[in-house]
Amino acid sequence: MFVFLISCFSFILLVSKSFFKPMGGFSNVWFSEELVKFLALWFSKGRNAISFLNLPLMTDHVKSKLENVVEKEEGVSLLDLPDLTLECIFERLPPNGLCNMAAVCTSLREKCTSDHLWEKHMKGKWGELIGSAAYKEWQCYVVSRNKASILEKSRKKRELYGKFSKIRELLWDRSKKGNEDDSKIGNSSEMSSIMDWYLSLETGKFWFPAQVFNREVQNGHIGFMLSCYDAEVSYDCRTNTFSARYPSYGRRMIEDDIEWNRLRAPTVDTLPYVLHVSDCLDDLQPDDHIEIQWRKSKEFAYGWWYGVVGHLESCSGSKLNCHCHASETVLLEFKQYTAGSRWRQTVINRKDHREVGNEGDGFYGGIRKLYSDKEISLWNSLLPNNTLE
Repeated sequence: MFVFLISCFSFILLVSKSFFKPMGGFSNVWFSEELVKFLALWFSKGRNAISFLNLPLMTDHVKSKLENVVEKEEGVSLLDLPDLTLECIFERLPPNGLCNMAAVCTSLREKCTSDHLWEKHMKGKWGELIGSAAYKEWQCYVVSRNKASILEKSRKKRELYGKFSKIRELLWDRSKKGNEDDSKIGNSSEMSSIMDWYLSLETGKFWFPAQVFNREVQNGHIGFMLSCYDAEVSYDCRTNTFSARYPSYGRRMIEDDIEWNRLRAPTVDTLPYVLHVSDCLDDLQPDDHIEIQWRKSKEFAYGWWYGVVGHLESCSGSKLNCHCHASETVLLEFKQYTAGSRWRQTVINRKDHREVGNEGDGFYGGIRKLYSDKEISLWNSLLPNNTLE
């Protein structure tokens, strides 16, 4: 087939020289240029362009034109595009596409790893789950990783040159100097890129603080219904779920296969074992939605439990004649429990509220009022179909 094509093209060239010559140079030139373009496009797609250029029947004039066209077609590069065009392309690439492009060359790596490209992916997937606590934990993680890298390099150098005392002393001085500079690494704004953070989350290498709704309910512990507990979580991209490590007393608690809708970023900066300072007590009135800290005993960490403010027994429940907001006590209701359950209600002091409770009923801590309809809707979506005893 290839020999046949060569014969045809050679025949066309010979005929064109004899047939178009009486008609003047214009037609001859036009036909030659069109033919050259056709041949260039045809053979530039294969590996036979070079051998075709060496055909004995092709004139030097046509051969030079064909070489220029082929060279021009093959010389186009992605890097030749304007920066604005490249930015538009990169902004439309998914994270795995950016990673693949970054592996092509140094120039593309610098463009595809820039923070402004990855910030969009970070907010799109992790924005609602990553809070200030997770960011602080990430900073500590990066500093610790950099320290480990410095110490590992120093250790390898000492092992390599351990037989030479002078070099060993020099390396020891450098390692001390490196330890003194660790704080500079931690304080640097360029200590890590958003791409690095995104990939650390995606691969599950970085465990970050979050809160898990209905802890262990999937394992049959329905007593944790409508609760939210602090944990360190790690993402599994294969199952699109999370694993959680809970702070516990006496044993380590781990839960797997946690869906996205059971997670949220910590809403306050209060640590799990610390009593939250309530700043909403004076504003509480019936039908307000709240979260309150609760723990089984003082050795355990607090969890956040959902409830509503109810009417006191002395109140008729009528909105027109209600004076509950003026009372020093506040009645909290947990409607996931039946009316006769000991967990249904609790009363706190509005003016002097601290941790209250006992070893039998547990201990109630700080309160935060819910103002967001989104938060309230999320809690209501977790309400059980049947009330608990």
